[in-house]
Amino acid sequence: MEQFNEKVKTFVNNRWLVFVCSMWVQSCAGVGYLFGSISPVIKSAMGYNQRQIAILGVAKDLGDSIGFIAGSLCEILPIWVILLIGVVQNFVGYGLIGLVIANVLPDLPLWVLCVAIFVGTNGETYYNTGTLVSCVQNFPKHRGPIVGILKGFAGLSGAILIQVYLMINFPNEAALIFMVAVGPSIVVIALMFIVRPVGGHKQVRPSDGSSFLFTYSVCIVLAAYLLGVLVLEDLVGINQTVITLLGVILIILILCPVIIPILLVSASETSPPVEENLLPKPEKQEAGSSEQDSDEVILSEVEDEKPPEIDSLPAPERQKRIAQLQAKLFQAAADGAVRVKRKRGPHRGEDFTLRQALIKADFWLMFMSLLLAAGSGVTVIDNLGQICQSLGYSDTSIFVSMISIFNFLGRVGGGYFSETIIRKYAFPRPVAMAIAQVMMAFGFIYYALGGPGQIYVTTLLTGLGYGAHWAIAPASASELFGLKSFGALYNFLTLSMPIGSLIFSEAIASGIYDYYAEKQASLRHPISGSMITSPLLRDDDSLTCEGSICYSLTCAMLAGVCMVAMILSLIVVYRTRTVYAQLYGKSRT
Repeated sequence: MEQFNEKVKTFVNNRWLVFVCSMWVQSCAGVGYLFGSISPVIKSAMGYNQRQIAILGVAKDLGDSIGFIAGSLCEILPIWVILLIGVVQNFVGYGLIGLVIANVLPDLPLWVLCVAIFVGTNGETYYNTGTLVSCVQNFPKHRGPIVGILKGFAGLSGAILIQVYLMINFPNEAALIFMVAVGPSIVVIALMFIVRPVGGHKQVRPSDGSSFLFTYSVCIVLAAYLLGVLVLEDLVGINQTVITLLGVILIILILCPVIIPILLVSASETSPPVEENLLPKPEKQEAGSSEQDSDEVILSEVEDEKPPEIDSLPAPERQKRIAQLQAKLFQAAADGAVRVKRKRGPHRGEDFTLRQALIKADFWLMFMSLLLAAGSGVTVIDNLGQICQSLGYSDTSIFVSMISIFNFLGRVGGGYFSETIIRKYAFPRPVAMAIAQVMMAFGFIYYALGGPGQIYVTTLLTGLGYGAHWAIAPASASELFGLKSFGALYNFLTLSMPIGSLIFSEAIASGIYDYYAEKQASLRHPISGSMITSPLLRDDDSLTCEGSICYSLTCAMLAGVCMVAMILSLIVVYRTRTVYAQLYGKSRT
């Protein structure tokens, strides 16, 4: 009995169990990705035009991205409290919207719905912060795969929740909003005491490689299965029994990774763990120039005077040369020849606070690159329902699910690809972000040119490219600016998304859409043309744009924006190449 209790304790404190439970939390946490399915329901029920829907989309993106509070609270509160705050916000925000759409409450002003969708979606930031901070601390040397997989499941959550919605067979589309309010809350409450840091750096095993391989395999099978289900639902009319069966299989696939901690705990006697160095510690750090100055022994004059070739020397020789420089400087200071002063702040790879990171050019270059590229991607995601309808597709949920799947694959693949290029070639991780931005630009150009199957190609490339950003950028930030304030740094970077959405979706895309919608409506109803600008007009025909022209100009502009983002990413690559050579150059030998 005592041995069984010990096994249970080991199982509950296993870092792989924390990781798997974090995957489950994230698989229902990305409710913002359902906006493409929810927005047509709100538009129809409330009689909004596209600009008003875009304003709701911006409020949603703000809620999804303003995570300062979550990042700050994460440093002083237990993780379960962080997750519980997210549950309350998610339930209250989307619950209020559902009551309005179901006519339980009277129609509320647009600003009230904006506040509600902001509060509801802001719950995601607490889910993201709690799971990412816990798992990055538990797996300090596998940040790329960890962030990619977790953010991937968040991106896939839209497709998962839609399949669960279809499996339950709710009587109307408005019920989807209630499911978004209730479903994630139940899952997170069930798991919130498991997701936490558990000293994972002391649980390293030789089997970790095969565990990650199994996790990647589950991710690929899950994405392929969901894609197959979507194709089946699109091409063949399947009955409710088959939909329910497919939903049950989906849930089983999501639960599969729990096999990993079960097997690890059962084999714990024969496979003793080894300790993995936490990156913030100075002894054998892999996180950058902290090796060069334990407890800030290196003075700013040493940084100024040391020859550049010192950085390329092996660690012992580098420390020896730096010590010689310090001795000379101390002697010169004693003789009054120089005035010695402490260095002013951390260097790349060390632990930065958010305030310290905000005065670094690298941080702002990364932020602006994200603003341009992620803002472009979220513009397509938020307007996907209207894009599909403008092209004549009545069932927009299929494309919302598709972009969720490709978003998932982009995040998982972005984490894996960026980890590969830094481990094998010591290339800076933002190289992968530049590649993703070129991919997105090609997808936008393809849509603007009206190529065959344009919605499929654009959905594929936008989902992959946009998703890759949210695996690459957080991992890059943790490498360049440390893990100590990772929650605050990550949540500040996510602010780039709503700012980009405000510029590209609300100000540009919706304005162009409404211009063509009003132009087409005036041609259909020339007599009542002066009436079509009424913001609450319920004549759907007068508020709907038809044809690829509705978003062609927008996509052409977004393509140019992504190319500018690519240039900014390459500037970061150039500026940080030495840092990554120090971090990972030795792994190539």
